[in-house]
Amino acid sequence: MATASPSCGKSAVDDGCGQAGNAGPDKVEFDMTILPIPSAVSTPYVGRLAPAPTGALHPGNARTFLVAVLRARRAGGRLILRLENLDHPKVKPHAAAECYRDLRWLGLDWDEGPAASFPPVRGNDPAGDQFVQSERSALYRTALDRLRQAGAIYPCVCTRKDLDQYQSAPNAGEDLRERRYPGLCRGRFRDGAVAAACAGREPAWRFRLDDDATVAFDDGFYGRQCGRPGEWSGDFPIARGDQAGYQLAVVVDDHAMGVTEVVRGDDLLASTQRQILLYAALGLTPPRFYHLPLVVGPDGRRLAKRHGDTRLSCLRQAGRGPERLLGWLAWSCGWSESLREMSFNEVESAADFSKIPREPAVLTPEDAAWIGF
Repeated sequence: MATASPSCGKSAVDDGCGQAGNAGPDKVEFDMTILPIPSAVSTPYVGRLAPAPTGALHPGNARTFLVAVLRARRAGGRLILRLENLDHPKVKPHAAAECYRDLRWLGLDWDEGPAASFPPVRGNDPAGDQFVQSERSALYRTALDRLRQAGAIYPCVCTRKDLDQYQSAPNAGEDLRERRYPGLCRGRFRDGAVAAACAGREPAWRFRLDDDATVAFDDGFYGRQCGRPGEWSGDFPIARGDQAGYQLAVVVDDHAMGVTEVVRGDDLLASTQRQILLYAALGLTPPRFYHLPLVVGPDGRRLAKRHGDTRLSCLRQAGRGPERLLGWLAWSCGWSESLREMSFNEVESAADFSKIPREPAVLTPEDAAWIGF
């Protein structure tokens, strides 16, 4: 259950590049019946895997995806695979195909997903594109238009340099709350066309936050969460021009696909507050959330090249089986008392979500070597 109390009150805006006008209504109200998005269902369970083709899968991805698959199976539900490929500059050729191969090598499976993620017998399914974010732009634009019409978002032409200069000013401080977006473009432009004309480029669109907007929800792993994202985030970007960013796309997609529980890493726990505010602004009911601790290296930082080559594809391409990696994943979740090889069926039988430690899982060099990296 999640609750949110967004506030989108009036503020002055420019009619040109300096004339004051009105930003929009005091209260944001949406009629989502005009959107071609079905209402989210509460039953049966629908989970999702949402890899991004920006790099190779590693044990941290594998751990989160394994738990997502097992929670869907345990609930007797359905699992969707969605390719989150909106971060175009970082998308790598062939990364999606490698991701599908790695997941199946690990023993993970899904019920619906991109056509290319299925064996050739199903590979020509034309409906598969609906599970690729780059093919879903029309849905995002519709949601973006509704937010614009309601005054819930505003155009922003701030550059990274603008923000760096502001945050490096003597009064900016080092506290995280003082480094949030300072609202430089809030109330500055009448609309996106004026902002684009003044800046000479497409503006970003920021969701208008009130510092007093409180978000509370029950996380399936961490329990009750409550916070005020306006205090640490400030107004946050959801699109560049008409191109949706992660925050908006994931809300629209999870609702459209009827997802009832989102399983992901706890690095996105704070983002959940912002997403719940977007759900509220769009008149939608958010799914349940289950955030897992990350897999980190011995230095406590998330897995990266600095920790050595831990790509799942290296194991697969070397002809190794997944049993050692599965055994380490199970051991890191508290499902095995010792580090040993395990099959997927053994891991599934041993899975007890209440035993997963609250601390990050540390992949030591010794563990990596035992797995075969």
